[in-house]
Amino acid sequence: MVREQTRYSRLADITKIINTRLELREVLQYVTSAISDEIVQCHSVGIFLPNADGTFRGFAGKPEIINGVRLDSLVIDPEKDLLFKEVIETRKTIYIPDTSKDHRPDLRSIKAFKIRSLLVLPISYEQELFGLVSLFDYGTPMDLSESEIQSVEAYVNMAAVAIRNAKILTQKETLIAEKQLLLDATRDLSLCSSVQESLDKCFFYLEKILDSQYMVAYLLDPVDKKTIKSAKLRYERDWTEAEWLRSYMNKIIDKYERSVIRKVMKTKEACFIPDVFADKSLEGEIYRRFNVRNILMIPLVSTGEVLGVVAVINIDGKGAPYLPSQIQLAHSIVDATAPTFSNLLYMDQLENMVEDRTKELAAANEKVTSVMESITDGFFALNKEWEFIYINEHQYLPQGKTAKDVFGKKIWEVFPEAVDTVMYKEFCRAMVERIPVQFEIASPSDDYWHEVVAYPFDEGICCLFKNVTEKKKYAKELKRLSSLELIGQMAAGISHEIRNPMTTVRGFLQFLKKDEKYRNQDYYFDLMIEELDRANSIITEFLSMGNTRTSDLQMLDLNSIIRDTAPLIKIDASSQNKSIKIETEEIPELLLNRNEIRQLLLNLCRNGLEAMDPEKILTIRTYKDQDHCVVLAVEDQGEGIKPEIVEKLGTPFFTTKDNGTGLGLGVCYAIAARHHAQIDIQTESEGTTFSVRFKF
Repeated sequence: MVREQTRYSRLADITKIINTRLELREVLQYVTSAISDEIVQCHSVGIFLPNADGTFRGFAGKPEIINGVRLDSLVIDPEKDLLFKEVIETRKTIYIPDTSKDHRPDLRSIKAFKIRSLLVLPISYEQELFGLVSLFDYGTPMDLSESEIQSVEAYVNMAAVAIRNAKILTQKETLIAEKQLLLDATRDLSLCSSVQESLDKCFFYLEKILDSQYMVAYLLDPVDKKTIKSAKLRYERDWTEAEWLRSYMNKIIDKYERSVIRKVMKTKEACFIPDVFADKSLEGEIYRRFNVRNILMIPLVSTGEVLGVVAVINIDGKGAPYLPSQIQLAHSIVDATAPTFSNLLYMDQLENMVEDRTKELAAANEKVTSVMESITDGFFALNKEWEFIYINEHQYLPQGKTAKDVFGKKIWEVFPEAVDTVMYKEFCRAMVERIPVQFEIASPSDDYWHEVVAYPFDEGICCLFKNVTEKKKYAKELKRLSSLELIGQMAAGISHEIRNPMTTVRGFLQFLKKDEKYRNQDYYFDLMIEELDRANSIITEFLSMGNTRTSDLQMLDLNSIIRDTAPLIKIDASSQNKSIKIETEEIPELLLNRNEIRQLLLNLCRNGLEAMDPEKILTIRTYKDQDHCVVLAVEDQGEGIKPEIVEKLGTPFFTTKDNGTGLGLGVCYAIAARHHAQIDIQTESEGTTFSVRFKF
């Protein structure tokens, strides 16, 4: 019992140590001490962590020296030690109570350390292997029990957690450092004022990442985009720049067509050459001259355009091979440099383009003048002294004067009758307040109307006189059409009066029908009453269509109206051996007229039911769409609507039914308009959906 409590206490202590974020070696050393204290018959506990070449080297253990050999000098090769290889592959603990009866351990280690029994455990977490743990005796078997092995496994699991936490912490710290480096580089690049300065900043940060002081930028000629016109250098040696260019750069440029530089520019991908002498495409003599060992080449690309290649050169074999993360970060630095470099290069080019641009602007000025002269409306410009500084040939001038006659004269001298008129006041407002103005004036000499637009510029105001006589005529015609609409509304009012005598006639027909002496005329009475009802129905729908009132709207729940109307629709569907399916979602209340929405829903549903064969389903659904609209959708399973018919839907008195009035959909469109809603139609061979979109 005491031993169990001690074990739990050790595990708790290890957990606390892991959470304190101590160095990994300290944590693992504490784990090995705990294992050694737990398994008293064990003479050595060692933790081995993986190397890049696949072997495992001693990292922490107890004791640190055994039989004259330091733990950190021990290397386990899984290809030679079958026991460790099996533990790595299976991720399972293996205990060998008698090494003389097992061929898997490495005999050299067995003999060197007089190992009689051996316990090997994987340090793993979620199938990821972090290392290995080895326990062995020195001349005396350990005779471990199953519970003791399980205790060791518990400690090893804690070691796995510690290694995993250290790995995650290292990754986070590395990521933060990389992001900060990129932020610093981006900030410094934004402050650069020349192409050379931007490349120097790029080289500075590349040196931090790759630990190399030798770099070169091969730059494409910005004009022909084919040849290398210049190269920017960074070096820390006794060479002079002239020697570098003559002995290294010039030869590299000469070999450009056959070198890896062309490949990097073409593929826009970085290329790392770990051994320049093993690459047959490179000039070995040049690299021997400068003792170059490996090269990293990164394309300089801005908005998809290759500007050149940045090469990082490893001299004298210094530095370890670059890791993928280092290459990726270096690539990010070059990518961050590219836009700044491109912008600065463009600024340099702008200086050479000033003269050409000046010529182009002069030509453009001539074109602008030509365009203004081609304007068929009157156009002129006034300076702040109200003098004409430009006037085109289409501007009206009194007394047959020409542009030359009025050029340099004040406008009020040319148009004295305009003083104290609307034109005078609006022009003054534009000139003083520096705001554009727009107004209409009648021509004093004829029946023309002009729309005048005056807007300020630095030296005064520009004015455009546009003839809007035709526009005025169209406005007059529109007013006349509005009067016709009023007449239509009056006609709708008269329709109410027609219904009164119709009601009287219908009543007397019903009265006469009951008279016995007219019993033989029942067929004719029924026909007349039916036709009167049909006429009354047409008038009712016609009046509804002509109604443009938007009153009687209340905040109502559309879903509630559907539920109230559903029994009527279901009875109608059931009589036709068809089904109704209702799918409603949570929607906000809307400004609705309950009776009109019921009528709209009934009309759409009846149309849908009539379009379907028996045993089909009519679906009514509500939902909110992405355009912030509440949608009422009625979907049938009919055969769809022909395109030429879709265009005519909603037209009064247009119908495809034998006994239809052609006013049902027209009423729906009128109701939708009064609710500021829109009706959309989607139709195909499997059915048609009418969607009414209410804004909220």
